[in-house]
Amino acid sequence: MSKVYQNILNKTKYTPKGDWLQVETIDMHTGGEPLRVIVNGFPELKGNSVLDYRRDCKNNHDYLRTALMFEPRGHADMYGCVLLPPNDDDGDFGIIFLHNEGYSTMCGHAIIAISTLAVEMKWIDYKEGDNIIKIDAPCGRITSYVNVEGDEVIGVRFHCVPSFVVALDKKVNVEGVGEVTYDLAYGGAFYAYVDMAKNNFDFDLTSKSYRKLITTGMDIKNSVIDMDKEIIHPFEEDLSFLYGTIFIGEALHKEVDSRNVCVFAEGEVDRCPTGSGVSGRMAIHRKREELDIGNTMTIESITNSVFKGSVVSEEDYGAYTAVIPQVEGTAYITGMHTFIIDPNDPMKEGFILR
Repeated sequence: MSKVYQNILNKTKYTPKGDWLQVETIDMHTGGEPLRVIVNGFPELKGNSVLDYRRDCKNNHDYLRTALMFEPRGHADMYGCVLLPPNDDDGDFGIIFLHNEGYSTMCGHAIIAISTLAVEMKWIDYKEGDNIIKIDAPCGRITSYVNVEGDEVIGVRFHCVPSFVVALDKKVNVEGVGEVTYDLAYGGAFYAYVDMAKNNFDFDLTSKSYRKLITTGMDIKNSVIDMDKEIIHPFEEDLSFLYGTIFIGEALHKEVDSRNVCVFAEGEVDRCPTGSGVSGRMAIHRKREELDIGNTMTIESITNSVFKGSVVSEEDYGAYTAVIPQVEGTAYITGMHTFIIDPNDPMKEGFILR
């Protein structure tokens, strides 16, 4: 055996130089949608609430978002999170979300994944059956229920923040597309919901239409932003923006009720059915009197992964009658990483190619 090959077998650990930043993560997916959970090496964020931490990260540490989400460590559709103290003593922890455009206000797939990880890592003292975790997201408190059998997480469901409909069957003219009919609703983030049956598009909701979904979804999003003056959260200015476009169509599988394809942030396509998007849909279906409290709806994604959605209750929320939605799914760990950032690397802050 050659000396070099012996070295290859025996020297398998790399020690970064002293001035290199090291960031440790646990990577997961929910329904195919990635989540990079940052567990060590991120600077301490300043503030007294999750919204404060989000602002501090955006203003002072955004280079780490791009370094960990963009290429060469990530990709255009990477998603991540940072775990933080809760807003008050009644919470378990806080969370902020990272993606290719910036910092979202709510992310259901991340809630499902991080709740799963809380059991797998023994961050909580769990028991058989449901385990309650109180998570402070930028949009407010999310309560998750982790179902455990033995030492195995069977699934996670969560109750989202009050979700509401702003308007149904709105119209917007989109250059190159024409008039588009959409619903505007909030499920922790604002979305334009576009029913394929009410619009005449030359594409479907499968992966073969991937590029067309991105371009059309972004064109609709930008047109709605320019035209719609109702994207206003009743209590928090930081939540008052349109996050994405959700195309709704018939399910491809007979045992599933419907299909979602969400185009969000800067042209990301959600691989899962979109937890905050499903939350907003529950408000829409309740508003249209299509879904009774307690009834369940199954919604599939572009990867055919499925979330279950339902309405737990209704309540007044500012000027709106809101619902408390429940969304259910499963998540899995895919790897553990230690990323290093060489200060001399000209691409240390990342880049994106599509």
